[in-house]
Amino acid sequence: MIKITKPLLQKALLAGFFSAFTIGVLTVLTYKSTLGYFIAASFGSSMVLLFGFPESPFAQPKNVFFGHLVTALVGVIFVNYIPLPIYINITIAVGAGVFLMILFNIVHPPAGGNPIIVIIGSASYDYLINPIIFGCIIILLLAIVINKYLLKKNYPLK
Repeated sequence: MIKITKPLLQKALLAGFFSAFTIGVLTVLTYKSTLGYFIAASFGSSMVLLFGFPESPFAQPKNVFFGHLVTALVGVIFVNYIPLPIYINITIAVGAGVFLMILFNIVHPPAGGNPIIVIIGSASYDYLINPIIFGCIIILLLAIVINKYLLKKNYPLK
């Protein structure tokens, strides 16, 4: 049985609120402006780490930014240059993305889904700029302001 304590409830409420707020900012920019796409499905799971567990190495800015960028790039390369059936492309691209994140010490587990999203959506290189690069910058700026200055947490760790 789960024991819901006051600190646990507070942590969950704050993480849920600030996750919704951050995704809300990206959604408004995407659907209420002409600036382009700022939201990717994998950003939803990034919120779990950024606002639920900001002390995790996987939630640090370098990991969030480069984890998303590298895995999305892998997806774009596969969708544009590897002429294999989609079920093989997705399989190999996810493995390659995980390999590169671990190799370069930029592991951000939510980014592991990017090759799937990119390949299914047949995304182009533009996807790397919007939503990946600009979306990550906005997410990280909000995570730093919220975690460091509003919630007084040690974020980022370095």
